[in-house]
Amino acid sequence: MSSDNRSCPHPFSLLPGDPSLILTTNLNLGDKKLDIMKGISKVMADATGKPEAYIAVSIIDNTALIFGGTNEPAALANMMSIGAISMENNGAVTKGVTKLLEPFGLDAARIYINFFDVPRANVGWSKKTFAG
Repeated sequence: MSSDNRSCPHPFSLLPGDPSLILTTNLNLGDKKLDIMKGISKVMADATGKPEAYIAVSIIDNTALIFGGTNEPAALANMMSIGAISMENNGAVTKGVTKLLEPFGLDAARIYINFFDVPRANVGWSKKTFAG
């Protein structure tokens, strides 16, 4: 067996990778913001099958945002993941995030979530990328 490290994958390349979601909304989530973030993290873990230990969520609330030309309650989000981006998973995340925001006045028709399947080499973590 060769001692050439190029023939063995770097341990980072075997990790489940990063799902992250950044949400911007004009809703004021107040002291429930952390609970909503934790709820979104769980929704993402359930939908993608990835461990919550690798999931990151950021919410910018109470910000200037228009949707459809009005400033009625609305939200925009981007979710990035190394794999696990599919119609079924994306639908589950969209449904779960929307349900978490509806009690704050969000109408289900006023949220967009964009999903991006990111190559391992394009996600940095722990001084490396997930490709190694």
